[in-house]
Amino acid sequence: MAGLYFEAFSEGQVFEHAMTRTVTETDNILFTTMTMNPQPLHLDAEFAKTTEFGRPLVNSIFTLGLVIGISVGDTTLGTTVANLGMSDVRFPKPVFHGDTIHVRSTVMSLRRSKSRSDAGIVEFEHVGLNQHGDTVAICRRAAFMKCRPV
Repeated sequence: MAGLYFEAFSEGQVFEHAMTRTVTETDNILFTTMTMNPQPLHLDAEFAKTTEFGRPLVNSIFTLGLVIGISVGDTTLGTTVANLGMSDVRFPKPVFHGDTIHVRSTVMSLRRSKSRSDAGIVEFEHVGLNQHGDTVAICRRAAFMKCRPV
């Protein structure tokens, strides 16, 4: 599904995104090494066994990217100008290899741009949940969205 134009959003609108994704060990190792993060909690299974988690944790920045990525097809695909920022990012529970993530997005606010008549700002709250229904990621994202062409 193509993304929505600014006018198609309404405050309080909720998207239960159909797309899900099972996170693999390869995802975690590749992302962690590509981003130059040497944290052994993500890369070293023997080290991770000695932690309170007992196994490697998925890199939280990967989790954040996955949560936002899952939302794109239903919300901003092809209709966003740019992301303006992310705030209130939290990771209440860890993600482990083999967890399947699904996402719910809520439109928290919207307003027309003061500097551009062809765009508006939509603030989303994205919530990532694992297969058990546990919240694993929450963030607010401000998206600069195109208005419907006239």
